[in-house]
Amino acid sequence: MTSSEFRIERNLELSDETKAIAEKELRETPERVREALERLKEILKENKDLYFGDDDELLTIFLRPCKWYPESAMALMRRVAEFKRENASLLDGLLPEHVKEAFLEHQVVNVMKGRDDKGRRVLIVNVGGSWDPKKVPADQLFKLFYLIHEAAMLEPESQVRGTVVIMDFYNMGWNQTMGLTPAFSKRLLTFIQDAMPLRLKEVHFVKEPMIFNVVWKMFKPFIREKLKNRIYFHGSKMASLHKHIAPTHLPADYGGELGAIDYSGADWYPVINDVLPHINNWNSYGFVKNT
Repeated sequence: MTSSEFRIERNLELSDETKAIAEKELRETPERVREALERLKEILKENKDLYFGDDDELLTIFLRPCKWYPESAMALMRRVAEFKRENASLLDGLLPEHVKEAFLEHQVVNVMKGRDDKGRRVLIVNVGGSWDPKKVPADQLFKLFYLIHEAAMLEPESQVRGTVVIMDFYNMGWNQTMGLTPAFSKRLLTFIQDAMPLRLKEVHFVKEPMIFNVVWKMFKPFIREKLKNRIYFHGSKMASLHKHIAPTHLPADYGGELGAIDYSGADWYPVINDVLPHINNWNSYGFVKNT
């Protein structure tokens, strides 16, 4: 069993506060939920080239970010299927064990314990000097993101309140800059903008050095307006980050009042492994394979 500090908050009823947010931001009411689930099941039967499960938990994953519009949820399911097909060489049959070493031995991707002051999950990505692209190439990095998103999508609170990413570029050098290839940039941004059934609320770039401009020029052409408006650059000014995430909910690494981060992806690996049945199911979803 995983520690209570490191767990997926699955199958939990929304708190009253989160229910109010869901109704205000996502049009979520019991009647609308019931109608949308019924309609999406019908649409799924009509789209015979797609295979997805039709249980309420899975369909809710697609309906919540689409504000309970069944047709929009189906469009998202189709984009997920297209993304999986286009990136089959990376994603076909992807399991946590395939990137176990990257999780356990390289502190590249981490998830903050608990949530921020707005109840959101916070993903921390270290692509500065602590990242060795020779040991964890960009393709491996993407696989880590993908597996973490598969786990996060199971949390009702995260489905409603959304997620936040902190990209930490501390001590980034030429090795890391070259490691973030144009192919990786395009794949990551296509995934985030088209094929990720989660509400990404904010992306924070921190401790970025001058060389970061090379990376930004590579990313910029692929970023559409909606995402561009959610990206913030802070450099070394943590007070700027604190305007978005309260220091009471941030570790000392980012000028926060919590202790410095003393945990890593190694602590989250068993958590990802705990949802293996869901990951196996997710691997089977997408376009129907011709036999």
